[in-house]
Amino acid sequence: MVDKMRALVVSELSYDYSGCSVLSVDKPSPKSGEVLVRIRAATLGFQDLLMTQGKYQHKPDLPYIVASEMSGDIVQLGPDVTGLAIGDKVVGGKLTGSFAEYGVFTASELRQLPAAFSYAQGAATTSAYLTAYVSLFRRGYLQAGEWVLVHGAAGGVGLAAVDLAKGAGAKVIVAGSSDAKLARVQEAFDLDAVINVTNGFRERVKEITGGGGADIIYDPVGGDVFDESIRCIAWGGRLLVIGFASGRIPEIPVNLPLIKGFSVVGVRAGEYGRRDPVKGKENIEAIWKMANEGQISPYVHKIFPLDMWKDAFSQMTSRQVVGRIIVDPSQG
Repeated sequence: MVDKMRALVVSELSYDYSGCSVLSVDKPSPKSGEVLVRIRAATLGFQDLLMTQGKYQHKPDLPYIVASEMSGDIVQLGPDVTGLAIGDKVVGGKLTGSFAEYGVFTASELRQLPAAFSYAQGAATTSAYLTAYVSLFRRGYLQAGEWVLVHGAAGGVGLAAVDLAKGAGAKVIVAGSSDAKLARVQEAFDLDAVINVTNGFRERVKEITGGGGADIIYDPVGGDVFDESIRCIAWGGRLLVIGFASGRIPEIPVNLPLIKGFSVVGVRAGEYGRRDPVKGKENIEAIWKMANEGQISPYVHKIFPLDMWKDAFSQMTSRQVVGRIIVDPSQG
């Protein structure tokens, strides 16, 4: 008789998530080179929501189990597994399969959970911090003492950028449109300045930086935020294009980078690692080195039990989140 487990399964694509439900499914068994993990925390990302609607570039075959990044405990080893042991606390994942009580992963997909991290912090780290690391250090060439303006700082990727920039000795300005969210970010990190962008921000950035402007601008928002950012960037600055959460892809007159001497730099962290696997591996190693040395501290918004997945989805879609949303499949 096959053991069963509970999991959030997408049986059909739907815009209102009606194709998602918690079901009893077969518990997987590890094959050669694989381990079985009792999942204690899994991260909800926007890509997970888009995937349930068929709007994401990766379209898994139906049915599938939601979510990618997770942390938990190894409970079974398949044949030929080395370097891992039953009872190890690990972090890892793949594109799907983590909103479940158990998951099977290859040894290469897992890392040891840092001793100072909770399960939730472990699950919240990999993709957000990889995007921020590649942005700031590989594409932005961040130096200690530089001014960094972080837009969308309440989100998981934005908070990761704040955390890494502060750890590198930068002076960080956090920008957003919600005073409540900005206050939570201010509580979590020792920020140099906070700006509500509702009524504009370029003059405030210039004032804070003594007229020089921001050396690095981290922009996952696009739209009007990008348009104004090019008016408060420093000579030699780097405007990092992370995404377009605003919904509008902006355009720029190319005479402005010429006159003001700044660069507009596109960032695709995953593609960076695929095109240069050596540096891609170095990026991951650098992040986990900082984690193990206590230099970073991922911020978790809230932890939901599996049965409250709809509330987790709702908070994500309504943009109420500061940091990362975590689902704990070990809780009903």
